[in-house]
Amino acid sequence: MSSRRVVRIRPNDGATPEELRAGVAEIQAELEVTPEFPPEVERAAEAAAAHPRLSDLDRTDLEFVTIDPAGSTDLDQALHLERDGDGYVLHYAIADVAAYVTPGDPVDLETHRRGQTLYGADSRVPLHPPVLSEGAASLLPDQVRPALLWTLRLDADGARTDVEVVRAKVRSRAQLDYPGAQAAIDDGTASESLQLLKELGELRLRREAARGGISLPLPEQEVDTSGPHWELEYRSLLPVEEWNAQMSLLTGFAAAALMMYARVGFLRTLPPPDPRDVKRLHRTAHALGIDWPAEQLYPDFVRGLDASKPTHAAMLAASTRLLRGSGYVAFDGETPAQPLHAGLNAEYAHVTAPLRRLGDRYAGEICVALCAGTEVPEWVRAALPDLAHEMQTSSQKAGTYERLVLDLVEAGLLRDRVGEVFPGVVVEVDEKDHRRGVVTVADPAVEARVVSGGELPLGGEVQVRLTTADVRARRVEFTLEG
Repeated sequence: MSSRRVVRIRPNDGATPEELRAGVAEIQAELEVTPEFPPEVERAAEAAAAHPRLSDLDRTDLEFVTIDPAGSTDLDQALHLERDGDGYVLHYAIADVAAYVTPGDPVDLETHRRGQTLYGADSRVPLHPPVLSEGAASLLPDQVRPALLWTLRLDADGARTDVEVVRAKVRSRAQLDYPGAQAAIDDGTASESLQLLKELGELRLRREAARGGISLPLPEQEVDTSGPHWELEYRSLLPVEEWNAQMSLLTGFAAAALMMYARVGFLRTLPPPDPRDVKRLHRTAHALGIDWPAEQLYPDFVRGLDASKPTHAAMLAASTRLLRGSGYVAFDGETPAQPLHAGLNAEYAHVTAPLRRLGDRYAGEICVALCAGTEVPEWVRAALPDLAHEMQTSSQKAGTYERLVLDLVEAGLLRDRVGEVFPGVVVEVDEKDHRRGVVTVADPAVEARVVSGGELPLGGEVQVRLTTADVRARRVEFTLEG
């Protein structure tokens, strides 16, 4: 269940505008993050890349493939599906970062400082040096790689019946992108494994709906900077992206079940949504002209949205506010008082992106030990008390980075429209100053500050004038007309 709004830049002749590059660099300086690594970390990563710790178990016979956005190089996951009677077997290979990174070495210490990879527009601040994350540890095609190999068995209805995770050597056969994988599935040229991805993915989506969970199919926000005026477009997720995401969720559910049973682990959690946030989303739907009957539950409403429509895409993005309060909890000896991820309506753990999230490495190590019947490594147990705080801090920084880049892009999008009047709806009023709040406008679908000479009408349809769109300050502001 992603809370991230992916913003991509459609560049002019392959070059991102200097103004945008400079703005992203300023954001990185403000947050004290950088894509570069200290020399001692680079040296340690290069040495580790040359000498991975490989398992004796060889599963290069499995015809794995990776499915990622075009151009991706940090490939955490590779999958292979096969039938098992009237059920299924999912083989899911996850990059084995611990085959390269040693507790306490320079790379390990740096990853604890960073926590996770940061994304925004054309920028990336990686968790690991590229020699590992985009090279030796990445599940690139036709390369033998160390992996945590998850084997999940499911019945004919897509319910998990068994799980095992072991260390193994694997080899991906192909690096697929989403449009290519979708086209192959649609025209019937896909392998049996990919056809089963569709079959099982649809089963898992139906189980999610029955469970009362929801995965936000957030569209990518693409900004065309090639002309004199920046333009905003949304790219809806392809079905194969949702099917692929279900395999990751399935593995995360299995990991959480293993750890809860053993009373040691690291979970991703989310409390139930604040009713005030649900009411605010109702006002946002009204602002965007989307019907949301009062009796319709939030998960059912979201499943009815069509991300190919700009207003629905904006609604999906606004719905991420219900993910506020998400966090991590580590435990050793007693299970957490609140272990659930309310959005998924299940216990859940992050284990499938260790190249991009520090916590996944630790959760994966716990599950390997539990399946082997051995003690959880002491270096894992020793890190657990601080790990939740480290991941929570890095998640907050990732959210801030994403928001600042989005503010930058939206200011660039609107800078030539200062003075124009837009219809909108006031979706939030400051509790201390009722003259200030937030307005949603439908075209372009943005949410920004609004000020008024008097009290703002919460939930009211209004006319607002764009008074500020400052790219350098990353600030957009409207003023209430009349």
